[in-house]
Amino acid sequence: MQLALAEARAAAAAGEVPVGCVIVRDGTVLARAGNRTLTDKDPTAHAELIAIRAAAAALGSERLTDCDLYVTLEPCAMCAAAISFARIRRLYFAAADPKGGAVEHGVRFFSAPTCHHRPEIYGGIAESDAAALLREFFRERR
Repeated sequence: MQLALAEARAAAAAGEVPVGCVIVRDGTVLARAGNRTLTDKDPTAHAELIAIRAAAAALGSERLTDCDLYVTLEPCAMCAAAISFARIRRLYFAAADPKGGAVEHGVRFFSAPTCHHRPEIYGGIAESDAAALLREFFRERR
């Protein structure tokens, strides 16, 4: 999660919402990314999607079955769907997102009967660090 927090800090430094993501398989980092929606002018350029694309390219497969994803904020519905489609083994997230999250909040994507793959889910990892980073980022913009 510390690598994901570093990606979130880098995203904040670029003016992006500070969310970072890392994908690991067998102790090896396959991909790491921060949010790039403003930089790329792409509403889908969330850290999770960028990292999933990079990990899939690194493995030469659309399936990331033996991979674990670490992200600093509870994934939204779009990212939760991508995690499911990629067959991510475990999802670790830091801060909960009551407004936009879709894992423990909102649509609770992985609990839906139409969800074909549910990763193991572990929330609250380094939650205070991630939440503080987000609070500081938005405080500076108000």
